[in-house]
Formats: sequence, structure tokens, C-alpha cells
Amino acid sequence: MIGILGGSFDPVHYGHLRTALEVQQFLGLDEIRLIPSLLPPHRPTPQASPQQRVAMLNAAVENYPVFKVDTREFDREGPSYTLDTLISLREEMPAVGLCLLVGMDAFQVLASWHRWRELMDYCHMVVLDRPGAQLPTQGELADFIRLHRVMDADKLGKQSSGLLYFHPVSQLQISSTAIRKLLASGGDAGFLLPERVLDVVRSKGLYSVAENQ
Repeated sequence: MIGILGGSFDPVHYGHLRTALEVQQFLGLDEIRLIPSLLPPHRPTPQASPQQRVAMLNAAVENYPVFKVDTREFDREGPSYTLDTLISLREEMPAVGLCLLVGMDAFQVLASWHRWRELMDYCHMVVLDRPGAQLPTQGELADFIRLHRVMDADKLGKQSSGLLYFHPVSQLQISSTAIRKLLASGGDAGFLLPERVLDVVRSKGLYSVAENQ
């Protein structure tokens, strides 16, 4: 099975990487695809360019071969819809199990995603659960949970798509937005993201006050 983690990665940080590594180890995934968005539908346009974000991602995972940086969303025009990415991946890997990794905050607004009900035709969904998170008990998302949820992670390996699994992960309260603000104010973002990523940030002058003027 392959894990799929999409996002702006503006910049990538330990909240992304540590969580993905935990899931990879727990589920025994063969690899994690990190797929940066060109135009994220639910977020502002990334501040760093596609090339800069890829440079940061490559620096972050240089010593972790289980992570692969996948830039397919840069090759499509328009919003970077997850469904289009999954369809593309499924065309390349028709029999491989695909596990879409989704944070709890994103999952709770899943019904706002583009053609969200079709996602499960192409992948399993692994929701990165956090302590105290409340799941809906009524409405279309509650129905979706009842239809697809499994409690046994081993079932994910028995088919290539269609199952929903909630996996508790370590909660690292780190956000790309907070890192950008910290760097713009002249602060030190050490220990929030890999030092190799900070090297890229510094060499390219990313997120600085001067860059934002």
C-alpha cells in the first residue's frame, strides 16, 4: 500500500513528516507520496513558488527513502482537486492500495470537497485522529462514516479502496502559517521543521519581511 499526503507544504514541517512516518510504520506502507498542491481549493495560494516548495520537500526527506515527492498537481491547470490526483494515481497503479491521509480538521469539512463521495472509489481514507475530536452523529458525513469505517487496520490491505480508518497520532501543534509569521517577524523556526528545510528557506530568502514587502 502507498500513503498519499497532499498539502501546500508552505513550508513542510515536522507536523507533516512525523505524522506521516508514524502512519507509514503502523500500517506497513511501502511508501508515502508527498504531493504539493498547485492551487489548493480550500487555502490561499502558497507564498513560496512550486519550485521552492519542491526544494524544501526534497531537502526534508533526503535521508528517508520511504518518502517520495510527487509533483503531478503542478502539471494540471485549475484547482488541485484531490479526486483528480487519485484518478491519476489509480490509472498508474490499478491494483495498489492507496491510503489518503487526512487530518481531522480537514475530514470534518470533507463534504465541502470536490465530488467528495467519489474519493472512496479510488482510495482508502486514513484520518489522523487527535484526542478529544468529536465525530458527527447526524448528517451526510455521519452516514459516510457508518458506510465506510473499519476498526481493524488489517482490512485495508485486503482491498485497494473503499475503507475509512481513524488512526490516533502524536499531536504536534505546528502549522505552516505560524512558521511563516515567525520567520517574517525575524524569529527562529528551529526545531519546528528540519534544519535542511531551514537551509533552503534561508538560502532563498523565503518568508522574510523583505520578501513580503
